[in-house]
Amino acid sequence: MLYHYVASDQVGKLYESDVDAQNLDGVLKILASKGLRPINIQSLKDAAGIIIFKGRINLTDKIFLTKYLALMLKVGTDLLSAINILIADFDKPVMRSLLIEVRENLMRGQAFNQVFAKYPKYFSSVFVNMVKAAEASGNLQETFENLSVSLQRDGELQGRIRAALIYPIIILVMSVGVFVFLSIFAIPKISAVFREGGIKVPGYSKIVFAVGDFISGNILALGIGFIIFLILFWIFFFKTRVGKQIMDNFLSSLPVVKNLYRDIAIQRFASTFSSLMKAGLPIIQATHITADVVVNKRFKDSLYRIADEGLAKGVTIGDAFRREAIFPRVVTNLIAISEKAGHLEELLDTLADFYTSRIDGSVKALISVIEPVLLIGMGGMVGLMAVSIVVPIYQLTSAF
Repeated sequence: MLYHYVASDQVGKLYESDVDAQNLDGVLKILASKGLRPINIQSLKDAAGIIIFKGRINLTDKIFLTKYLALMLKVGTDLLSAINILIADFDKPVMRSLLIEVRENLMRGQAFNQVFAKYPKYFSSVFVNMVKAAEASGNLQETFENLSVSLQRDGELQGRIRAALIYPIIILVMSVGVFVFLSIFAIPKISAVFREGGIKVPGYSKIVFAVGDFISGNILALGIGFIIFLILFWIFFFKTRVGKQIMDNFLSSLPVVKNLYRDIAIQRFASTFSSLMKAGLPIIQATHITADVVVNKRFKDSLYRIADEGLAKGVTIGDAFRREAIFPRVVTNLIAISEKAGHLEELLDTLADFYTSRIDGSVKALISVIEPVLLIGMGGMVGLMAVSIVVPIYQLTSAF
């Protein structure tokens, strides 16, 4: 457990720091061994608790961390001093807590990557293994540069996808909002007028009025049920193995979407594999780690076969990839050629950039299909409600 202490030496000079000990007696023994007298000792929650209650580590934090660590190591700053500078510069409590834990590990002579490995929710196996390999080879500066570039590339791709989806999401939310508003405030009042007046309405108007009355009378239960449905949907399709398999098969079979899903898998493979190879990881281990971060199950299984049934048995990288039909032929041919030429890492970087551009185009193409469908759906829904209301009123006025 971490403790924060303020202590003084025999001449009254104050010292303040964090120390890891099993209990308060352990802290007192550590201070005594340093010739310090305690003034104040406070127990700190473990880093995981701090992360949960004081915020989240996002992509921007990781880019800042890797970029500035690389910069400080490049100008000759030692790792411990670089960590101390970052602790002073970071205003975000969760990052300060993480870096303090990193500093304590370094001061105890433990590996730099151990702290990151404790938080797989925030630091992927790629991140941890790249740092681990860099510590072993002594090229932390280059590895942090590669990590910052890789993280930035992922962040830009995610940003473009999110930006492209904003407009369709706004249309969808507006459609639902208009439907709920009319169902709660307009349709029940109009249907009550016709019902109390004993006026006959067309069949489609009866259906619309019945739906509106049902939603208006059960809005709270429907709202809670919808939220529970979304939570269960998320848990099943994104957290369970069966749900992930169903979602994977669904995305892999949808027109337009299946090409985008494939391109994302190839881009993730190329970017991750390149970064791991640059960090100096053994080829089989790098392939396994890459397989772990590729979401598409068919690509994941393919990469495991490449590692275990190809590379582990002495097959060349190019031939191992050529066995897998799921990879486009142009990709496997380029991998084989670049392997012989000795610049596989550069080729993978080029592939990652190429597929990033393809994903950008595929997303725009997908949005160009979704937008008119949503607009037509929204117009049709509002039009049906309008007709269901206007036609009975017209029939009523025509009767006089």
